[in-house]
Amino acid sequence: MRTTFVNCLIDRAKIDNRIFVITPDMGFSVLEKFKEQFPQRFLNVGIAEQNAIGVAAGLALSGKIVYVYSIIPFVTMRCFEQVRIDLAYMNTNVRLVGVGAGLAYGPAGATHHAIEDIAIMRALPNMTVCCPGDPVEVRALINQSFAHKGPIYFRLNKNGETCIHDDSARIEIGKAITVKEGKDIALITTSNMLEQGLHWVKEWSLQGKQAALISMPTVKPIDTDAILQLINRNIPIITLEEHNMIGGLGSAVAEVIADAGKAVVFKRIAIQDVYSHLVGSQQLLRSKLGLDRRPI
Repeated sequence: MRTTFVNCLIDRAKIDNRIFVITPDMGFSVLEKFKEQFPQRFLNVGIAEQNAIGVAAGLALSGKIVYVYSIIPFVTMRCFEQVRIDLAYMNTNVRLVGVGAGLAYGPAGATHHAIEDIAIMRALPNMTVCCPGDPVEVRALINQSFAHKGPIYFRLNKNGETCIHDDSARIEIGKAITVKEGKDIALITTSNMLEQGLHWVKEWSLQGKQAALISMPTVKPIDTDAILQLINRNIPIITLEEHNMIGGLGSAVAEVIADAGKAVVFKRIAIQDVYSHLVGSQQLLRSKLGLDRRPI
């Protein structure tokens, strides 16, 4: 995902001199290609995340389209007050690009895990929250971000993810994507759980269950129409995310169901309201926290 993100920026920066990248001393081995080609549009502000947001807001108000890149906790939480006022309140054209979705930085411990970020960013007026599930979704959403008005938060995994979609997939900010049709169950995934969701759907098919797989690469604005269509079909809806149970995809879908005023079987698969005190790989932590166990 990181490589796809950088390549999209480079391609756009060749024809659009508004593209600007800021990093608070992160992105080594990731951002060098951009820095080498556009040294006047790249700034490392050092380990000063709050300053990075302030500088980004100033550049955006001067006409630039600014991308601030760092590990998720550092680009969302350490500088949250600046994000709230300088970006969301002022509705500036800054894109926060956080890497390490969920438990991707498993061995680094809870300081580097990102299990609260969707909830935090969803709560900000004017903030669009994009959580792509594979490199194809990353490419489409980043390319659309060049013309988007207002701030965006991008939640990326790391690198080396499998491409679930082919290049013909229709991917738009604010829209769900039906990866697979099904009549018995609807599984909605976001961010880095798309591949696991596809694996579950294949397992269900071996058991004679036809499950629909829906990718939700934008959690805010959520695709209300797509969820309402599932509710009206009266099939069980399951959400799957590598995020705290509170405030993420499951909460967003539950809000739509509650507002619809219709009963439907609904289950959320997410991290319980706990921090991990274990150190290990992403897959190990997923297993220990119950994210790899199919609900049915």
